Amino acid sequence: MESLVSGIAGWNVQPLQAFLDDRSSDDLHLIPHNGSPPRNPTLRTLIIASGNPHKVAEIEAMLGPVDLEVLRQPADLDVEETGSTYLQNARLKASAAASRTGCWALADDSGLEVDALGGSPGIYTARFAATDADKLSRLIEAMDGVPYRSACFRSAMVLCSPDGTCDEEAEGFCWGELLSKPAYAGGGIESLFWVREAGCAYGQLNQPQLSKLGSRGKAARALAPGLRLRMGLT
Repeated sequence: MESLVSGIAGWNVQPLQAFLDDRSSDDLHLIPHNGSPPRNPTLRTLIIASGNPHKVAEIEAMLGPVDLEVLRQPADLDVEETGSTYLQNARLKASAAASRTGCWALADDSGLEVDALGGSPGIYTARFAATDADKLSRLIEAMDGVPYRSACFRSAMVLCSPDGTCDEEAEGFCWGELLSKPAYAGGGIESLFWVREAGCAYGQLNQPQLSKLGSRGKAARALAPGLRLRMGLT
């Protein structure tokens, strides 16, 4: 994944460290962690409410070409996901990141919903088990002998203005079915989820396929027009 992130021209994903005191302009000038100025200080700033640089780069790519300085959330920002829906959790994270930084902020929340399990693990997917391997084992065990194996990955994405108000929301779905055993070794639950359109497991989708078929990609594409309008982008 590191080669994927570093190999795509034009991405400028950096940790958020400090702002200049003057925020009267629409264009904020940021001081990255290495002390050097941003690549283009005239760009508007979008905070992705995540500390994962790979996820930040992935979401930026899914939004399509946008004239933005995209940054990760502050390293010490930790938001408790107390919502009862994906949208509620995404709102909590986006609002917290926007209020903390004074910038536009985007957050997502995703999960796997299995029809035969009543939609579980759903919003608790990240906490389904302690490790990816344990999540996979638990899911295989829960589906042992179950013939009805339809499922979907579901993602919600929220954009908040600098004052923490949630202005745009979107959801995306990727429908598929659970295999009886993983499609490849060493993966998590993504290795068990078969995407019929792609002819492979979810974890084997490349970046263009994730943008087109993945639940997060569909949510990002649905949100992108509203993001461009709200942020005054061409």
